[in-house]
Amino acid sequence: MKKTIFVVALSIAGFVAVWRFDPMPATSSTTTNGSAPTTTTAPSTSAGSGALTTQGSAESTEFGTVQVQVSFSGSRITDVTLVQQPDSGRGVDAIPLLREEALQAQSANIDTVSGATQTSESYIKSLQAALDAKGS
Repeated sequence: MKKTIFVVALSIAGFVAVWRFDPMPATSSTTTNGSAPTTTTAPSTSAGSGALTTQGSAESTEFGTVQVQVSFSGSRITDVTLVQQPDSGRGVDAIPLLREEALQAQSANIDTVSGATQTSESYIKSLQAALDAKGS
């Protein structure tokens, strides 16, 4: 009987540990120094190529700051990269999904990722700011 209680207690402890697990990102491209984020929306162009790159606003979340940079070829979005990304939380895993949706939609009219609502909303705001900076 004592063995059974011990096994059940260990099983519950293991379940709680797995349930509370919050994965950390494998790498973090940018860390913040605690100061307020700056907003950069000035477009830049490559000479003669018709390419344009704009940066969206830096949007703070509980898990870190999100800021995107959008590359255009004419009016088409060719790439969305992160200037700043969250340090932790489930939103780190949502970033590639949000990028793919933005490239498919060719706009900031994309869905949030379940479980990463704050990061998704910040990503969408920054993306919209970058699109607005382009003037399209």
